[in-house]
Amino acid sequence: MDVNEAGAADLADYYRRRAASYERVYHKPERQADLRAMEAWVRERFVGRRVLEIACGTGWWTPHGAREARSWLATDLEPETMAIACAKAMPPTVEFARLDAYALDGLDEMDARSFDAAFAGFWWSHVPLQRLAGWVGTLHARLAPGARVVVLDNRFVAGSSTPLTRRDAHGNTYQQRSLDDGSTHEVLKNFPDAQALRTVLGEAATDFAWTAWTHYWAATWTVAGSGVGPAGV
Repeated sequence: MDVNEAGAADLADYYRRRAASYERVYHKPERQADLRAMEAWVRERFVGRRVLEIACGTGWWTPHGAREARSWLATDLEPETMAIACAKAMPPTVEFARLDAYALDGLDEMDARSFDAAFAGFWWSHVPLQRLAGWVGTLHARLAPGARVVVLDNRFVAGSSTPLTRRDAHGNTYQQRSLDDGSTHEVLKNFPDAQALRTVLGEAATDFAWTAWTHYWAATWTVAGSGVGPAGV
């Protein structure tokens, strides 16, 4: 197992253990105004779209994004988080599939639709910087040219965000997090700015836009025509 695989396995173990308590993060009082604004914002991005959701987790964002979408395929690798998402009331257009966000293997076989949009909520920050370009290329390959991509994630806010504990040779930053079962986990968590995303996307994206709230950020872009890859690919 290489370093990337080991890190992904550790993160998967952390989220399996955290599944039952994951949504506490959305109950922080200081974040409520942001969350209400974001729920409306994300719904508007996908009206009439055929959407592929990456790493849906417990499905907090799925009903908000899918409310006016034409179709929505929510994917995740971990059965513990997927079970929570599947048990929720969802718009009738939502389907679920167990898929690895890094590979998206089997997507062509299980779903013949052409996705014209993708959504990733709180996934970008957990992808090692050295893997981002490759992941963007994998995602874009599953989308039609001209598809819309929407990514949501956290901004670092002292006093609300978990403190950072170290930075590795690639520039990735980490947090130490404790769970209800008593276990402690080092979790990769990056806090990029707009320029960092734009650099990763390179010529693979057009119409890039950045939106920031107090505790969160969102980026949207359009997938460029075929044959154009993200920076580094």
